[in-house]
Amino acid sequence: MLQLQPWQLRPHFWVTEDKTGKRRQVGLPEPLLSDLRNHAGEYWVFPGRNPRKHHTRQAAWKDVKRAAQAFRLPQNVAPHSFRKVYAVELMKKYGDIEKVRRALNHNSESVTMIYALADLQLQAKYRRRRASSGRKAS
Repeated sequence: MLQLQPWQLRPHFWVTEDKTGKRRQVGLPEPLLSDLRNHAGEYWVFPGRNPRKHHTRQAAWKDVKRAAQAFRLPQNVAPHSFRKVYAVELMKKYGDIEKVRRALNHNSESVTMIYALADLQLQAKYRRRRASSGRKAS
């Protein structure tokens, strides 16, 4: 998405994932599409410091880390964390792992389960920490 150019912005369009080479359709609701168009640079929707280059994944990672620190979040947060939050929310909404799998464009339900149950994994981790430190888990 960081390599998205302003002319590509439409309500529905296709992207190819760099990591997997998979194609997926993206849908943008009108308010988001409008915001993206208003804030896009001349060459890139997400311009970097040099407007002729797009924002890098490393810069996005630093942005998320700074935001997490500003909000004093106790969790280790990174851009990929948003996929887990999205998966958890979809699982709560639909209760259907197949719908979540398709939304995340995964090949395997077992991988999707790791994402969809991320909140339970985090809760268990904090319970273990509290238990090992001698504090009562809530």
